[in-house]
Amino acid sequence: MHVKLSISRIICGLSALAWLCVLPALAGAQTAARDLSLSNYRLGSGDVVTVEVLGEDDLKRERIRLSDAATISYPILGEIRLSGKTVGELERIIREGLRGRYLVNPQVNVTINEYRHFYINGQIKRPGGYPYVPGLTVLKAVAIAGGFNERAARDKIFVVRETDTAQKRVQVDSNGAVFPGDIVTVEESFF
Repeated sequence: MHVKLSISRIICGLSALAWLCVLPALAGAQTAARDLSLSNYRLGSGDVVTVEVLGEDDLKRERIRLSDAATISYPILGEIRLSGKTVGELERIIREGLRGRYLVNPQVNVTINEYRHFYINGQIKRPGGYPYVPGLTVLKAVAIAGGFNERAARDKIFVVRETDTAQKRVQVDSNGAVFPGDIVTVEESFF
């Protein structure tokens, strides 16, 4: 009985040690996923937003598409450059711009109506740009584009992230995340 108890304690200790080794790796993966999440989404050309100021219907702007320079024109404030800004930063810019000059304590809400397109090319049936939808994966992107061609190499799929200034091609699997502005390429199989 004493030997069985000692062995079970050793196994439990090893299990705990294994988890201690795995947890940092999982935390790193979660951090990477969080960095690419939509809560940190950076606005860019082609996004469509709605701006509302509580109790101020004349300041409401619906479905404003960001220009090629990623700007919008807003009453009182003029042109606002938004490239690389989050929704929270846009709310702050408008709130601070209206405070004092026009309103005492403006309550600003910005929502994203449409995200900019993602692009998919290579061995798929209908390559091109498509509207982004939250939760998009490579497999869903391929389905939106009509599916794989018969020559598609399903294990050779690459993504270039719009946010990557080096524009490096990263190999992903079919469950890999796709974000607005990303370019997905499905390579050709030779067998």
